Amino acid sequence: MAGMSLFRDDGVVLRTQKLGEADRIITLLTRGHGRVRAVARGVRRTKSRFGARLEPFSHVDVQFFARGSELVGRGLPLCTQTETIAPYGGGIVTDYARYTAGTAMLETAERFTDHEGEPNVQQYLLLIGGLRALAAGEHAPGLVLDAFLLRSLAMGGYAPSFEACARCGMPGPNRFFSVAAGGVVCGDCRVPGSVVPSPEALRLLGALLTGDWRTADAAEPRHVREGSGLVSAYLHWHLERGLRSLRYVEKG
Repeated sequence: MAGMSLFRDDGVVLRTQKLGEADRIITLLTRGHGRVRAVARGVRRTKSRFGARLEPFSHVDVQFFARGSELVGRGLPLCTQTETIAPYGGGIVTDYARYTAGTAMLETAERFTDHEGEPNVQQYLLLIGGLRALAAGEHAPGLVLDAFLLRSLAMGGYAPSFEACARCGMPGPNRFFSVAAGGVVCGDCRVPGSVVPSPEALRLLGALLTGDWRTADAAEPRHVREGSGLVSAYLHWHLERGLRSLRYVEKG
């Protein structure tokens, strides 16, 4: 057809929406085109193997059919063909803790890629790594989620400090934590609303941000819960509104 173009990319299915009697709108985070919304026709029919490949958490190779020379632009493209690269959903949806953590990760990835059609390879690779770890059960789901949230914030330019003072750079350890200031602050830079977390919780968050899983996996449940609260507050501040899915995540 004149004026139509074919595109191929690999991506992760973030969410789906019903459209008409048998179709769906699929939102994906792709490697080459960033966040993309596309129509998948006939996928809600019970015998559609095509639709089974386009469920949230799936890592897929997708072919799109779009108007014009750009994938994102003149209306929603059609998703015409897909092949499964990794069905992460199989190891996630059967476990409540993994499922709720994974859902929060998908929502976070969508929020940090708010402009359709703009590649964000770092966020894409971070999401695949997080889903892989979650599906394999390599670490506690809450730890995987918090590590993903912290690293997403860092890639978005909001990296929190857990050692040096976020305001003056005074070497740590520093006692006070302020979401508005960007992490831990020294006594001289302390601002109203600062809290005093346990050193263990701060050590855990620093480990999650840098990938020190030996330290993170050894953390006590009370410090994990405390750290998760700090991550949630920090994320809420910088996104200006919280994640809907975060309220359902189990705090281990």
